[in-house]
Amino acid sequence: MSVVAFECRMCGHCCHGEGGIVMSAKDRTRLADHLDLSEQEMLEAYAEQRGGKWHVITGEDGYCIFFREGKGCHVHPGRPDICRAWPFFRGNLIDSDSWEMIQDYCPGVNPDAGHQEFVRQGKEYIRSEGLSRHDPDQDANALITDE
Repeated sequence: MSVVAFECRMCGHCCHGEGGIVMSAKDRTRLADHLDLSEQEMLEAYAEQRGGKWHVITGEDGYCIFFREGKGCHVHPGRPDICRAWPFFRGNLIDSDSWEMIQDYCPGVNPDAGHQEFVRQGKEYIRSEGLSRHDPDQDANALITDE
């Protein structure tokens, strides 16, 4: 039996900071449907375009607009793929130093699993959830893989 490499603790650290929550076309449709809004209404209320990509905005506290302290993601079933993939981002999978750095940031990453097991579980999760992306013009860079 292998050690679980990641288990979300709903701390919100990954929800803090501006810029990282990129929404693909599929993400925008899923989130709008979840919020029972048209895609245009959702974009006007909760997104901004930067660098040609749509990003979820942050609140005045610096957290994703959908994060609720003590409760986690307010739109969890509708969240973008970049959120679904955390912490199994390309950099953390290919670079053990990056994996070690996120352990200080994310209490859900289990250092006892080791980087090799983190990579194995991460790749399995990314494949099973259909989270690998290939279009740098639309998708979050952290999801673009060679697979």
